[in-house]
Amino acid sequence: MNLAEQYEQNEKYEDAYAEYKKILLSKPDDVDILTRTAHVALVLDKKSEAKQYYSHILEVDPANLMAHEQLLDIFVDEDKFKYYLLRGNMHALQQQMSYAKSDYKKAISHAKDAEEALPARYLHAGLCEGQEKYQEAIDEYLRIADYDDKNPMVYVKLSELLEKTEGIISAIQILERGKKDNGFTYYDELLAGLYIRNSQPSKALELTKEPLTKARALFDLGENEKGYEVLMSVKSQFIKNPNFHSLLAQYYFQKEMYDEAFLAIDEFSKIEPNSPLIYQMRALIYEQKGDSFNEHVNWGKYNVVRGNRDVAINEYMTAYRYNNKDIDLIETIAALLEADGDRTKACEFYERLADIDKKNKNALQKLAEFRESIGDTSGAVSYWEQLKEIDPRNTSAQENIERLQTSGGGGLLSLFKGIFGNRMR
Repeated sequence: MNLAEQYEQNEKYEDAYAEYKKILLSKPDDVDILTRTAHVALVLDKKSEAKQYYSHILEVDPANLMAHEQLLDIFVDEDKFKYYLLRGNMHALQQQMSYAKSDYKKAISHAKDAEEALPARYLHAGLCEGQEKYQEAIDEYLRIADYDDKNPMVYVKLSELLEKTEGIISAIQILERGKKDNGFTYYDELLAGLYIRNSQPSKALELTKEPLTKARALFDLGENEKGYEVLMSVKSQFIKNPNFHSLLAQYYFQKEMYDEAFLAIDEFSKIEPNSPLIYQMRALIYEQKGDSFNEHVNWGKYNVVRGNRDVAINEYMTAYRYNNKDIDLIETIAALLEADGDRTKACEFYERLADIDKKNKNALQKLAEFRESIGDTSGAVSYWEQLKEIDPRNTSAQENIERLQTSGGGGLLSLFKGIFGNRMR
């Protein structure tokens, strides 16, 4: 290496170039040596060879901006397609997506034919998808399908995008088209899964070779024992697969064996502890058992996990109508209302909680803080005193009592409360 650098420093570029190429024989993927070799090749006006070295750098290190810039300088006059394609890649690396999209479009327009344009079309489609401009992505993948119909992933991407924009039927239709036009058996399991979700278990059963999909299709067709037989035949193979346990739960549910279904759900939850399906399955079982309270509690949990907090609160409120003494439920409702910024409504539930559970420290602290926030100093002191009574070591309670008692009585509201007593609470 030192000899090559010495030649380069002494401007003996032919000798330096020869030495760098010797080093590359033993270190073909060394980015530093590739960079030096490419630089000397440019100095010697060996553009074709420099292109090879810089291109190889991008194979080894796709995010190498220097290699992008050097290739852009080379291609700017000799190949506009490659120039804009590379410039698009560079802008994408720099998170300048609008510029990248524009470059890919220009690359497509400068391609010598439809086949050459394909890489730019794929990149353009991927950018559109990443920006959630799904219709643009669909249009691009449809153009790709006209010229690259042997690539099964084109129809897979179209299926995914069409499901997001038009629904599951369109997703099915595009895969059916790909299967019919190109004979891709690759799509069979994907289609079977879509058929299941679209309530077409008979079609799924015709295509699938996967035992769990086959069992699901049989259960959906009401052929419970056949499905169970398939499931048990692969128990040892899929015992750690959450889908195995969810299907077992479905079998027991359909057989009205609800205790066994709950056990299967418990096994599922050990593998997928954060899945909303846990609560969905439990809610459906409680519905069949006529337990409306637990049905709506589980629908509430289901919607919390899915991020639908407003729906979750409504479900919990419905459950509250069936049982207004459940401490866990009341705490959950209060916490959700507080998280939503409805502190007043939340404190109604904290008050209910404090009535039911006289020693609930969290409820007493929340109520004390709320009373102070609305200017009710004596009310706040009362709650802090209750908290101190049940938790004598709570230094925060004592500190807040002393602070509030020495703050001048809490203003006009406290004056009224002193006159009229606690009727304002």
